[in-house]
Amino acid sequence: MDPRSTTRMEAACSLLAESERRYLLYLLAEGRGSSLEDLVTQVAAWELEQPAATVDSEGRQRIYAGLVHNHLPRLADYGIIEYDLRSDEIVLADGFDDIKPLLEQFRQTEEVPEIRQRPAL
Repeated sequence: MDPRSTTRMEAACSLLAESERRYLLYLLAEGRGSSLEDLVTQVAAWELEQPAATVDSEGRQRIYAGLVHNHLPRLADYGIIEYDLRSDEIVLADGFDDIKPLLEQFRQTEEVPEIRQRPAL
């Protein structure tokens, strides 16, 4: 087995181990060109297991901080996404194709029923 592929596989598993990252990628893979605020609200809703309309500012702020300071930079470092907070733009990058099959496996087993019921990636 090529050690580089093992390292890439381990990196992909590590990246997708965090639910907030997976939730963000599900939304981006659906082509939801929403603002960061909209993405934060939906990720928070899934993370907190409540409807998006009921997520309070504290819940949104916690998710926003995690995305901006941890998850977005990490996904960008691995070439999965590109983002610019000034323009409020987050898009999938070429590296997404490498983890898409694994992400689909995660999607099919998520605890949040709404995610499992969404179309395949």
